[in-house]
Amino acid sequence: MVRWEDGRRSDNVEDRRGQKMPRGAAVGGGGLLLVLLVFILSGGDFNKALNLFMQQQQQQVNMPDVGDAGPASPEEEQLFDMASVILADTEDVWGELFPRAFGQDYDPPKMVVFRDQTQTGCGVGQASMGPFYCPADECVYIDLEFFDELDRRFGAPGDFAQAYVIAHEVGHHVQNQLGISEQVHRAQQSANEVEGNQLSVRLELQADYLAGVWAHHAQRARNILEEGDVAEGLRAANAIGDDTLQRQATGRVFQEKFTHGSSEQRVRWFKKGMQTGKVSPEILEEFFSSNSL
Repeated sequence: MVRWEDGRRSDNVEDRRGQKMPRGAAVGGGGLLLVLLVFILSGGDFNKALNLFMQQQQQQVNMPDVGDAGPASPEEEQLFDMASVILADTEDVWGELFPRAFGQDYDPPKMVVFRDQTQTGCGVGQASMGPFYCPADECVYIDLEFFDELDRRFGAPGDFAQAYVIAHEVGHHVQNQLGISEQVHRAQQSANEVEGNQLSVRLELQADYLAGVWAHHAQRARNILEEGDVAEGLRAANAIGDDTLQRQATGRVFQEKFTHGSSEQRVRWFKKGMQTGKVSPEILEEFFSSNSL
């Protein structure tokens, strides 16, 4: 169990769980499987799946609000508290690493905690998308029910598995702040589908590595991990590999449609980040200059 209770709480958390939801917009607990099907049917392009969901729900934003979100359970409040501490820890780690590694200050993201759906700088975000980062408003979005999905559907319980998910999304913010995300998206515009997917895989594996770098420095500075925590994080990385998700959804694996990397790749790069803790422009460049990952 991650030692988080005595940690600092972040000031960059926005709690939208009490907001009303537009009529007809909520997606139930099986939403992760629905977005997975869209993911596969759209050629494995997660951005296409995300955009499709957002376009679909954007039409409902101006409809009358109905119902209030229910009160948070003690378990949900504990998850909210933990997420705030993990976010604060990423702020501390990257706040130290950025000037030393990149010669610039770190501007942390905001984390928006919501239920079912919420408005984002990228359109209407839904819980069914899982946690995601929106570069337009530099926010990490998360419905805490995802952590229950991570346990029940993907067999990856534990608070370090949850911390890995948050740290991965913060990794996308690091990429955004360094200009890596924009460079990749520009390259994708002139690439074919397979090449674009390969660039997406490299971006995602780099975010896994950055999550591991956070864990390395958090452990060294604050001794946050207990026995079994590393295994929790590795199980989570393994559970959301493209090959594992495709096999669960269709019984087959389409490597050319990978956009996040295989389970083996995700585990390996998260683990490497944890083991080395090294980050520099040269190390990050290797993700796009190396012939294989």
